[in-house]
Amino acid sequence: MTTSKIETVHLGKNGPPVSRIGLGAMGMSGMYGTADDDESTATIHSALDSGVNLIDTGDFYGAGHNELLIGKAIAERPREDVVLSVKFGGLRGPGGSWGGVDNRPVALRNFLTYSLQRLGVDYIDVYRPARLDPNVPIEDTVGAIAELIEAGYVRHVGLSEVGAETIRRAAAVHPIADLQIEYSLISRGIEARILPVCRELGIGVTAYGVLSRGLLSDSIQAGTGFAANDFRAHSPRFQGENLDRNLELVRALGAIAADKGVSVAQLAIAWALTRGEDIVPVIGARRRERLAESLGALFISLNTEELAIIEAAVPADQVAGERYASAQMALLDSER
Repeated sequence: MTTSKIETVHLGKNGPPVSRIGLGAMGMSGMYGTADDDESTATIHSALDSGVNLIDTGDFYGAGHNELLIGKAIAERPREDVVLSVKFGGLRGPGGSWGGVDNRPVALRNFLTYSLQRLGVDYIDVYRPARLDPNVPIEDTVGAIAELIEAGYVRHVGLSEVGAETIRRAAAVHPIADLQIEYSLISRGIEARILPVCRELGIGVTAYGVLSRGLLSDSIQAGTGFAANDFRAHSPRFQGENLDRNLELVRALGAIAADKGVSVAQLAIAWALTRGEDIVPVIGARRRERLAESLGALFISLNTEELAIIEAAVPADQVAGERYASAQMALLDSER
């Protein structure tokens, strides 16, 4: 039962109604170190009870663990109360290695079959390739998803981490609900070309990394170490002098947050919420207290003067280190 009402917006002009903030489940399957299944399940339940209906996952998160976890968590909920966003195409090895992407129509139909089974549902709300496959035209991939929509297994087409030209090509085949891409106070690359194209075409943005994987919060301090299975152990922004320089920006943001009586994370999310109703932050909370903190950002108002102060304190061009390691950056069509 929903205990409070969170504003809903349409995911682009063609997508479903979604809560103003979504829940990203990737961290519940070990991407940031060990997670607790019971607490993860309680967090999903708390999100749904709070009015959050958008849950984002990937079939390769935890090699299927993430979908199984979500499937069990939503099993007793009305299907229409949950908007499931699923990424496909990521290839994993048994030791967790990355094997590239496969977005061939025959492959995505196979991926979908397994996702439906693990999630325990008969359709996916938004289905999207996790990355652009350089060997498969985006038109073929989107066309195959469109066929699955006609068959009733998918409701909407989404994209992830692709650039302006690819967005246009995809939208020429079938209406696109949203683009999932990293966007935060310190990762603002989409503003130059990608966001204008999305707005021209009526495509929403589900913004992940709004807290920059915990950097824009109180959870990371100088000298913080990360487990080998933690994504941040290999991310340039969290290494050595880069981390020290970035934490200086976070401290500046922290001073502003303290003056306003909110947390750094809440201020960062509140900033993202001001960028437009077509941008829906997807917050990777793994624990109920972090979820509650994130949802508190919905009640923070920022005026023009405050926004200018925030952006002056944390200039995006002063951020040290890329958002992914070089090998992963090379896979991002959005960075070309």
